[in-house]
Amino acid sequence: MTTEIQQELSRLETQHNIQILYAVESGSRAWGFASVNSDWDVRYIYVHRPEWYLQIDDKKDNHEEILPNDIDLAGWELRKALRLFRKSNPSMLEWLDSPIVYQENFTATEKLRELKKQYFSPRSCLHHYLSMAVQNYENYLLKDMVPMKKYFYALRPVLACDWIRVTDTMAPTEFVKLLDSQVTDASLRSEIDSLLIRKSAGEELSEEPRIPLLHDFLTERIAFLKEYAKGLPPLVAADTAPLNALFRETLTEVWGVKI
Repeated sequence: MTTEIQQELSRLETQHNIQILYAVESGSRAWGFASVNSDWDVRYIYVHRPEWYLQIDDKKDNHEEILPNDIDLAGWELRKALRLFRKSNPSMLEWLDSPIVYQENFTATEKLRELKKQYFSPRSCLHHYLSMAVQNYENYLLKDMVPMKKYFYALRPVLACDWIRVTDTMAPTEFVKLLDSQVTDASLRSEIDSLLIRKSAGEELSEEPRIPLLHDFLTERIAFLKEYAKGLPPLVAADTAPLNALFRETLTEVWGVKI
């Protein structure tokens, strides 16, 4: 599938007259709890030719395309990506940490990784993950019969919140890294590992009776994190100058023109 995805990325470059700087897997495959029938969620950052930017009208700054072979393609134009990076957008930060990389061309993404600490906002990221956890918990996990796979979509953001709270850094993309660092209770870990093995083996996790141990853990952590989030310091405006410089440097590096 990697070859097929790379072929599609090359097609996009030709079709849209762009250069893809970075392309990775996102979602459940990158997180480490995909099933055999999971889609391929390919996310990429691209840059147009310099003349595309030298016009008075704004144009579309993203691409989205779902292919028949379960490949979901979505890309952000570089300026859009940089604006989101400036806001400590968690999706953008996860892309930079994805364990499955299809393309990494030129130096832009490596420069962004070097700037992560400068632009990382615990408040922004923790609120993002907490909202994700609450949504999955309240919408799917409060009934007597619950969709088992939704436990992962509540557990991962809860553990990401705890990682951010403890380390003051962006949470890792892979679920197992969060488990290893944040789950110390042996019974809880055993319950999660059992579900993870079933899902990774391709079992279709349908509705089953609610798991008390996981339910109690999520209930307690979400309540705690809601209170914790109230005390986080407000966002501070980030310095745009380094990102403007990175944008200009990338245009020069990719297209060979001095900006």
